[in-house]
Amino acid sequence: MKRIKKNLAVFLFLFIVNLIVSIAAYFILPDRFFSDTKIIVYDIGHEIGYLGSYPLSILFYKVTLLKFLPFPIVALIQYPILIYILYKIGIPKNFHKLTVKNSIVYIAFFMLAIFVSMPSKEFITFLYISMIPFIFNNPKRSDKNKIFSALFLIALFGIFRIYYALIPIIAIGIYLISFINFKNKALTSIFYGILIIVFISLTHGVLKGHYLSESTRESLNKERKHAKDANSMIISPVKTDTWYGETISIFNGFIAVNVPVFEGIKHFLSPQIVAFIVWQLLLLYILLVRYSRCLKDREKYKFELWTIIILFSYYIVQGLFEPDLGTATRHKMGVFPLVYFIFYYEYFRKDIYQNN
Repeated sequence: MKRIKKNLAVFLFLFIVNLIVSIAAYFILPDRFFSDTKIIVYDIGHEIGYLGSYPLSILFYKVTLLKFLPFPIVALIQYPILIYILYKIGIPKNFHKLTVKNSIVYIAFFMLAIFVSMPSKEFITFLYISMIPFIFNNPKRSDKNKIFSALFLIALFGIFRIYYALIPIIAIGIYLISFINFKNKALTSIFYGILIIVFISLTHGVLKGHYLSESTRESLNKERKHAKDANSMIISPVKTDTWYGETISIFNGFIAVNVPVFEGIKHFLSPQIVAFIVWQLLLLYILLVRYSRCLKDREKYKFELWTIIILFSYYIVQGLFEPDLGTATRHKMGVFPLVYFIFYYEYFRKDIYQNN
């Protein structure tokens, strides 16, 4: 009898444990946790259609018939699909070893069970975004074709969530800026990436009369300022009706979502928020280390480099639109296939070349 490998055994163990979590989540989590889910399943606003995240999500769950199933049954269907996609991307040989990198992924298995196993926009995002690792792993495509296809797919996803259309613009900008000989290319290129979104928002303000964060995050948070689920809202320290206020708001949003140290001080009595903050800081540190390595050898780590740039571009866009840390966490799970691919790229890269 052939013994199961340790890395696969740990992968399957995480899957089984968190599958149970995903099924039990409906009976444990508070009702407000399912507010988005109920909008999608019951089409409360009669929004079903072909453009926008809610209309398309409602349509997706109607066409797949998942909206007619109890939430625990949906979890029993959706969570295995999520983990199967990660399985197909690949299981690294050292997955069974307790490292910081692996621990982040272990926790992400749990977060997927909590945030993405129910009817949600993030489930659709996960399915769509997971195509990028498979494109980059495809040895039959040329390098330019892979990169163009990935950026095109993300831009096309703007049909679902409009801000995804901004990601390729920022990504290309960061990539070009990274060629400039700065002292710290990784941090500097990300800084200029934020300036790109600032420029886009200010241009929108000139053309439309209002800046992007002012008309999205800030206006939403004003409406739900006293709501029960608004304890982790991201609020600009200054008014966003001026160019400098909008600039500060965007930088503040990026820091709040991706370097949430000050948010941790405010929410130290909320263990779930503190846990996310620690997870996010460790994730960011590893991504920056790997980004710096990729910039030193662009050819060797070409596709990891582009995946990291795409991911950071998404994080920059999050700094503009995300209303609170809870929503930010949920949305980060939608793009988790990119994180998984980046973390274990060295393993996948060797595997690809060994098979050619």
